Amino acid sequence: MIKNPSKLPLNRNSRTILRILNEGLESSIPSAYLKKYILKNKIQLSLSQIDLKKYNHVFLIAIGKSAGTMTEYVSKKIDFKNGIVVVPNGVTPKLNKSVFEIINAGHPLPNQNSFTAGRKLVSFLDGIAKNDFVVFLISGGGSALSVYPDSISLSDKILVNKKLIRSGANVNEIACIRKHLSLIKGGRLIQNMNSSGISFLVSDVIGDDIGSISSGITTYDKSTFDDALKIIKKFSLEHKFPKSALSILKSGSYGKILETPKKSKIKNIIILNNSACLSKMKDKSRQLGYKTSVIPNIVGHLDQVTKMITSVAVNSKSNCIVFGGEPTVNVTGSGKGGRNQELVLRLYEKLKHSKHHFTIASIGTDGIDGNTKFAGSIFSTEYDYDGKPYLKNNDSSSFFKKFGGLIKTGITQNNVNDIGVVVRHTL
Repeated sequence: MIKNPSKLPLNRNSRTILRILNEGLESSIPSAYLKKYILKNKIQLSLSQIDLKKYNHVFLIAIGKSAGTMTEYVSKKIDFKNGIVVVPNGVTPKLNKSVFEIINAGHPLPNQNSFTAGRKLVSFLDGIAKNDFVVFLISGGGSALSVYPDSISLSDKILVNKKLIRSGANVNEIACIRKHLSLIKGGRLIQNMNSSGISFLVSDVIGDDIGSISSGITTYDKSTFDDALKIIKKFSLEHKFPKSALSILKSGSYGKILETPKKSKIKNIIILNNSACLSKMKDKSRQLGYKTSVIPNIVGHLDQVTKMITSVAVNSKSNCIVFGGEPTVNVTGSGKGGRNQELVLRLYEKLKHSKHHFTIASIGTDGIDGNTKFAGSIFSTEYDYDGKPYLKNNDSSSFFKKFGGLIKTGITQNNVNDIGVVVRHTL
């Protein structure tokens, strides 16, 4: 899965770290987790089974970074009438195009195809009858891949996404605002659906809040217009957002626009998350001889995350730390990088004067870190360079380009957040 190991600065510890990261990537393929639910024209639940043959037709809607691979597996088990599969640009699922319409759309920012996808999803569901059944396959990235803005232009929608991504807001906060500016997010897509259905999700949200995975397109929404306005105030976005977006949120707060649905219409099942990935990585590291601790559910700003991981790495009895989550970074510079590369560089700066050597790595499981083509990076405190100027400009990728360490996986067609490893070794 890691495509450029020969170009990385390798020592014994970095080689084993790459093996642990690869275990995480290879073990989090969604099809392996769908097997327990998807049988031949049947869906197996914990206490019951859905016989799909009793419905007139079975349809599919798949949205997100894992939509292609999930559909490839499910389509071999279920006889679908037809369906829509929305995936990022550059992804080419191996599907029967006479059955499935494949829409390649924008990510991390929506584009015209994202808007087209949103409108087609609404129209598609409108044509499904009461005695039909819909299987939804939802994964991270759907918020940008399918949009249907409520009374604002696509360009304003893109501006909102840009400001949110750079603000330092977490995924739940970003989802709250997106849901209240959309005609499909926050359960609005399915609120008028006539048929029965079920949704299988790959979680890219720490804590597995279904309402935040692809902005809760198939579930109910606990957040409100008032919550969205509070988030805008919290991150001082009042003067950065387009007036059209602020107008909608204020109108909703005044009760002039209906709130997002507050009841779930169909069953939503999370099949895979970051914790499952970390568990496999922990097992692999112990198999390789390390004494391993796991730090799960990492959230918060990179400042706090760096301090926490540093403390555990230095003081723990374990010589290998496996961690995962999705920290946030407030982008103020103009450089190239992403939260994984910046986290590795921050940890390097904190740990390089320790009495121990450390090798550090962190990657995004989707294969894309920030505004780069790399998944993340790996580096060792055996080297003595000054990373502070690069951090000041959010330019971590330039540091690793110059000194080595950029990890390339390509688009993985998956997303279960970020994963990382720190190994401590004596001088």
